[in-house]
Amino acid sequence: MVGVSEGQTSARTSAAAGARTGRPLLSLALAAMMEDVHAHSGAVYLLSPGERVLEMAVMAGLPRVFAAPWERVGLSTPIPVAEAVRRRRLVWVSGQEDMARRFPRVAMVLPYPFSLAALPVMTEETVHGAVFVTWPGSHPPELSERERRQLKAACDRLALRLERTAGERHPMLPEPDLLSAPASAGAPRVMGTVGSLEAARLVARLPYGVISLDLHGRVGFANAAAAELLGTTLGELLGTHVWAAVPWLNDPMYEDRYRAALISQHVTSFVALRPPGDWLSFRLYPDTTGLTVRVSRARAVTDMAREAARPAASGPSRLVTITQLLSLAGSLTEAVGVDDVVQLIADEIAPSVGSQALMLLGSQGGRLHVLGHRGYEDRRVIEWFHGIALTDRTPGTQVLSTGVPAFFDSRQQLERLYPHVKQRPEDGFAAWAYLPLVASGRPVGTWVLAYEQPRSFPADERAVLTSLGGMIALALERARLYDAKHQVAHGLQQALLPRSLPRLPGIEAAARYLPATQGMEIGGDFYDLVPTRPRPAAVIGDVQGHNVTAAGLMGQIRTGVRAFTTGGQAPGEVMNNTNRLLVDLDVDLFASCLYLRFDPSRERAVMARAGHPPPLLRRPDGRVRVLDLAGGPLLGIDPEATYPTTDIGFAPGSLLTLYTDGLVESPGVDIEEAVAGLGEVLAEAGDLPLEELADQLVLHGAAVDGQRADDVALLLLRAMEEE
Repeated sequence: MVGVSEGQTSARTSAAAGARTGRPLLSLALAAMMEDVHAHSGAVYLLSPGERVLEMAVMAGLPRVFAAPWERVGLSTPIPVAEAVRRRRLVWVSGQEDMARRFPRVAMVLPYPFSLAALPVMTEETVHGAVFVTWPGSHPPELSERERRQLKAACDRLALRLERTAGERHPMLPEPDLLSAPASAGAPRVMGTVGSLEAARLVARLPYGVISLDLHGRVGFANAAAAELLGTTLGELLGTHVWAAVPWLNDPMYEDRYRAALISQHVTSFVALRPPGDWLSFRLYPDTTGLTVRVSRARAVTDMAREAARPAASGPSRLVTITQLLSLAGSLTEAVGVDDVVQLIADEIAPSVGSQALMLLGSQGGRLHVLGHRGYEDRRVIEWFHGIALTDRTPGTQVLSTGVPAFFDSRQQLERLYPHVKQRPEDGFAAWAYLPLVASGRPVGTWVLAYEQPRSFPADERAVLTSLGGMIALALERARLYDAKHQVAHGLQQALLPRSLPRLPGIEAAARYLPATQGMEIGGDFYDLVPTRPRPAAVIGDVQGHNVTAAGLMGQIRTGVRAFTTGGQAPGEVMNNTNRLLVDLDVDLFASCLYLRFDPSRERAVMARAGHPPPLLRRPDGRVRVLDLAGGPLLGIDPEATYPTTDIGFAPGSLLTLYTDGLVESPGVDIEEAVAGLGEVLAEAGDLPLEELADQLVLHGAAVDGQRADDVALLLLRAMEEE
């Protein structure tokens, strides 16, 4: 029963008059509804004007904090009251497993045995809101026809009253939530008032150390034995939450037992260690007014251990799962590609739920597509999944198309429901969970967990796994988008760089390009050889940024350099015109550049530099020199900038090393020292074939952890005797 007025038997009549008398319309209607169907809690939601949002207006039977995550919910939210409004019909949830299967978000927060009915509050023309009511876990699995009729009639009456109130322009005033009279009302403050009503109730319930808690968990009464066992005083207990007054009870597991007792209306128990070594047994007896808690010493260590195993299996395991859930949420934000997501699941989730194998399935071209897997030794199993038509009736396709998870305790159960899977190669597993991956309201894949032994899937585990699926779906959608963008970016980068280096008379060349390991792995570093006769040219440069814009601008610069070179311009003019081109493009990006023109007949090279790292020249005798060339500013800054040229000797056996700053820049390393170190490697290994030497130089410039903050371009040019 819910205390709402002086006479609960008149609640229905009072609700009918509420709108006319100014009495709380919603509270009275909710109380009458709960009384009719013997529900123990419920709430009324109203549809916010101009919004597709339901707001909780009043709650009865339990503290509002129990439903705090759903005080304001969008109509698209996957919870029963929102679904009742969307479908404009009653939604019935028969119990804990049904809730875990259909509404895992609710089951994740309230993993307790209870039943729930949600209905829209609506007339033929207008939806005004919704109602839910709950029953303890002892309610039959089906809602009776009488309960359905009474709930429907009560919601229809409430809708008409709300419509009448709106038509008469009466404002809906805030109404207080409905709870029974606080357990502390009239409670004795000291022991000795044995005749008081509250003490009589407690003594009648249990003859041990006892505590009475109201629906909010506050202590209304405690006897001296309870205070002594808890190691506190009556004054410190009364009016407070037990877990606040007794520090060693301030553990989420114990508060969870209190919630479980109130929502399920089932007796619950747990044991707790009172420091330094006393074990106490707590047994919670609920009703619709609150809880009576018996506190006693645990009988013996062995008995205590056996009794403690039960709550420890439900409480701590769930808390560990929540911790892992938070850890996974943080890790998934760091996952970049699909392989990263698969590896995170394999490393952090599969072991914690006892799974020995996993698979992520997506869809492509009307067929299943294996996005990643771990733990399957037989490649034929993966090949069987890959390419299944979405129209075939298999667990993977059904879960993907319906968004409803499927759990199979054994191979027999799986093959009975899906005979087609008998054709699948033997995978060595005996139980499976198929979980939908739904992101932005649409299915993006299926997550398959496989287990070596047959197993049951309790409702709380189903709820956790399904909720994890939602998190993984978001990460997977983001990862697939990244992979797609990366493929486009990689293709663009490859298209903008030379596919192969042209053969130049008297010059051997080798090149390397390495993208940054952060961002989209695309950048503005570039190189090129222009085989103009009789004086070929080479260029290397670096556009700021690691994105598509930088890569696109790099392509324009490379094209411009080629055009100016082919037109017969001198090196200084090529740089001047390229600079003006970049300024005219007005892209707010700058570029460094090094350009050189070879004159094989004179064994010389003419170079021009725009803010680029100095090249290295290895002479035929093996000595290496850093060419500190004269130059101008970065391209794209000053349209009137000029770029002086430098003439150097380039006799056969000479080796020029052109590079971008990504090869020599590292945090905490002086760039001059890095260039000198590169020169030492060049001096020692300069006689190697150019392809091997290029690999050596790139390896020397690699970071210890393999991470590159900047992309790297390297161009090696060796003067050869002309044949």
